[in-house]
Amino acid sequence: MNKIKTFLSTWLSDETVNRMAIMLVAILLVYVVLFFVKKAIAKHVEDPNFTYRTKKVSNIFAYVFILIIILFVFSDKLGNIGVTVGLASAGIAFALSEVITSFAGWLSIMVTKQVKVGQRVKIGDLKGDIIDIQVLKTTIMEIGDWVNGDLYNGRITTLSNSFVFKEPIQNYSADYPFLWDEIEVPLRTNSDFKLAKELFKNITNEVCGEFAEKSSQVWQEMHGKYKIENAQVEPMITMRFDENWITFTIRFIVDYTKRRSTKDILYTRLLEEINKNDDLLMIATSSLEITTYSGEQKDEK
Repeated sequence: MNKIKTFLSTWLSDETVNRMAIMLVAILLVYVVLFFVKKAIAKHVEDPNFTYRTKKVSNIFAYVFILIIILFVFSDKLGNIGVTVGLASAGIAFALSEVITSFAGWLSIMVTKQVKVGQRVKIGDLKGDIIDIQVLKTTIMEIGDWVNGDLYNGRITTLSNSFVFKEPIQNYSADYPFLWDEIEVPLRTNSDFKLAKELFKNITNEVCGEFAEKSSQVWQEMHGKYKIENAQVEPMITMRFDENWITFTIRFIVDYTKRRSTKDILYTRLLEEINKNDDLLMIATSSLEITTYSGEQKDEK
């Protein structure tokens, strides 16, 4: 019993143990406060984007407080451990090179804002929406792959933030959150191509006119930031023909999140108008038509 008391007395009187105990209690208090802060944010803030950003800022402040606590508790020991840290830094840098690069990538993301939470990007072969950015990794909700169109496939992928320095980043929703898209409509060569061109243009303006108007304003704002041409954002109908059929290409602007649904609306309206004018507008197909003639052939004399 005396040995146990002696051990406990020695252990509790140890300066390092006391420092560690103070540090752990302080860190525990920081996490308790952080927990209640996040709970209050979730309860009183309705905007999900603001909630996400506020929670991220809260995490950063918590990390800073923990660092301050550690430095304060061991402030008089920092000079003694400086040499050790210096000698170990080279080995740590080599062993944690990917971690260091990821942290540098995170700093680059925070400073340059080249990608943000909520943006749709393509990084290498991976395409999807960024749903979280942490110090070492970025999380993406994937779209496409085995799913046709720009729709979620349910797969969540995490990337090391080092991708900033290693992969090309294609952003669908940064300065210009619109995309150009095209659909083709083949008509028989005996169709009324003038009527078709007029109808197709009216339908495209009806469906995509609002996107074109909004995108025009954004495009003008980009002139002050980038050297870009004055591109046509209004719907454009062009055609080409050969011995088989006339092909109309409908080019239009669409919100990057509504590409597939907009195409569905366009195809529906186009088919409705073509059916209304089926005597003048006829869909071309690659099937063969065989015509038979009855009657006997008369011999010429």
